[in-house]
Amino acid sequence: MREAGELASGMFGSDLKSWVKGVSSPVSEADIAVNHFLEERLRSFNPDYGWLSEESADDPARLGKSRVWVVDPIDGTRSYLNRRKDWSISVALVDHGVPVLGCVYAPMSDEFYLAERGKGATLNASAILSARGADLDLTRVAAPPSILDRVAKISGGTAGAPRIGSLALRMCRVASGALDVAFAGGHSRDWDVAAADLIIREAGGAMTELTGENLRYNCPVVAHGVLVAAGRPRHQALLNALARRPVFNANAPI
Repeated sequence: MREAGELASGMFGSDLKSWVKGVSSPVSEADIAVNHFLEERLRSFNPDYGWLSEESADDPARLGKSRVWVVDPIDGTRSYLNRRKDWSISVALVDHGVPVLGCVYAPMSDEFYLAERGKGATLNASAILSARGADLDLTRVAAPPSILDRVAKISGGTAGAPRIGSLALRMCRVASGALDVAFAGGHSRDWDVAAADLIIREAGGAMTELTGENLRYNCPVVAHGVLVAAGRPRHQALLNALARRPVFNANAPI
């Protein structure tokens, strides 16, 4: 992961070729270079593991694999191309649909998050825990503006934390206690959240759909609805508040 970070950092700020895939998702030479590096390095550990990456053609053979690498070579490509520092590299190892190893590395801010199932989570080798309590302070909530506006209907607040371009990094800052809550808009993908999911859980938090349903990975469809992450008491309080006063359509992209 650190070598991948060095590769991405070495290309950061340079005159890169970039293009748009799908409707509006940017991709660059750096995404492809980091993807190739990670695939070669990670798959060398065990060639039988499956592979699912944002920048690789989806191979249906992964569905028959019990263990699968789930990778976002540069999470927050738009930030990366705009020479902002809020991007990261995200890698998870998923076993029968559940993350068992997760790492999110943000080279520009030197944040290295790591978790193994049942063994806790760390930031730069120091143990981390999600923030305690169940109150809702919007200045410690990171989310797309439309979601913040809707959450304000519950709390009565008006401000939010600064936008973080990398969804994986946004979620990991909940795990470290730097944020109380983070939301993901509709239709995040496995590679955006699998590593952060484990890191949050191992730090004493939770990340789920608005229904409270846990995420499963390496399924035929890798998209998810609106997600919320927080320490467990705050997470449950938010789910309860949303159930009493629904402000989201979980099936709509946000």
